[in-house]
Amino acid sequence: MTGDVDAIFERLKRLAAEAGLLDVEESTSYGNPALKVAGKSFVAVKDAETIVISISLDDKDHLLEMAPDIYFQTAHYIGWPHLPVRAAVIGDEELRLRLIGAWLFRAPRKLAARFGCQPRS
Repeated sequence: MTGDVDAIFERLKRLAAEAGLLDVEESTSYGNPALKVAGKSFVAVKDAETIVISISLDDKDHLLEMAPDIYFQTAHYIGWPHLPVRAAVIGDEELRLRLIGAWLFRAPRKLAARFGCQPRS
């Protein structure tokens, strides 16, 4: 199982780099491999099947309705700005978009402005 987690984390790092996300740091969140910006986790590998992204509650509801085959939630995540993602189902382009959104959700305004976008409030 560790190999799968490592492969998923490598995928996240590659996609974050391809997206040009700034000041991304490799770290952990609750013991799981994570990518952070300004000390805040924006994506983590929960297990060999699941990635968890940071996301606004409005965007979370939209994605759950739009693609229930990719995005899901458990009781643990209800009401929190985090969304589980089925790692084996989500394609690279969709995941890259979600990484950009998660990074913008957590990045400080000045850093987001350097990236060329404003974070959502």
